[in-house]
Amino acid sequence: MRMFGSGAAVRVLGAGDNVVDRYVDAGIMYPGGNAVNVAVYARRCGAEAAYRGVLGTDVAGDVVLAALRDEGVDVSGVQRADGPNAYAEVAIVDNDRVFKDSGDGVSEFDLTEADYARLSGFDVVHTAYSGSLIRSVPRMAAYTRVSFDFSNRLTEPYVDWMLPSLYLATFSGTGLDDEQTEALLARGLRRGARHVLVTRGSAGAWLATTDGVHRQPTTASAVVDTMGAGDAFIAGLLVGLVGGQDLTSSLAKAANCAAHACSVAGAFGHPAAVAATTLPHLPGEPT
Repeated sequence: MRMFGSGAAVRVLGAGDNVVDRYVDAGIMYPGGNAVNVAVYARRCGAEAAYRGVLGTDVAGDVVLAALRDEGVDVSGVQRADGPNAYAEVAIVDNDRVFKDSGDGVSEFDLTEADYARLSGFDVVHTAYSGSLIRSVPRMAAYTRVSFDFSNRLTEPYVDWMLPSLYLATFSGTGLDDEQTEALLARGLRRGARHVLVTRGSAGAWLATTDGVHRQPTTASAVVDTMGAGDAFIAGLLVGLVGGQDLTSSLAKAANCAAHACSVAGAFGHPAAVAATTLPHLPGEPT
């Protein structure tokens, strides 16, 4: 586990999705998922981090759980459910990832009353469009700060409905020009988000607050795989902002975190053989 700096006063919870990313051409899978990646990179930034989600009882679920433990992420909120873990099949084209297939497995869940009560013990909770907690966000915001990653879901009906509840609203701006990016940032602030982030891949990231728009260029790195880079950026930014750092320092931390994510295979390493994802056959079941 590589640590990027101190953030020990900050407590971050990743809640929602998890997957194994199956790199089918290489026959290797890596643990990941938006909420998992943010928790892991927040921990690498020195924060106390936890993950709340549901893993399958197959070996893929074991891989995700082992990686979280190895990274020092609190897994007391992890449940196991009979069935396959969520997965995404990935191909790498010109150092970028292309998703070919996916399945939710047993990953979908609702927060319990105990989960809501636990939120007040964290400085911020992060979740995303790819999980099952969209409708829970306003209530979550009554307990702690909420960060949400919309990715490129700019026109979903829940976007404007959710924005007033968010401490950090993140969008993928790949393909947007400067004018469109500025309009998206303004929309987020107008609808009530405290911070609005638009990530633009190699073109860097733009962060809007009531004080204005701040642009952060990418940090140079040897790109191996861009999987998880946006999630790492979110993690670094949250640790900086919630930890009381100024915007310049917080954005620099985020960019460094994203650069590291690009320098490793998978979202944060921990490879395993894809063949190990198959569930064991039950007695009497054909092989």
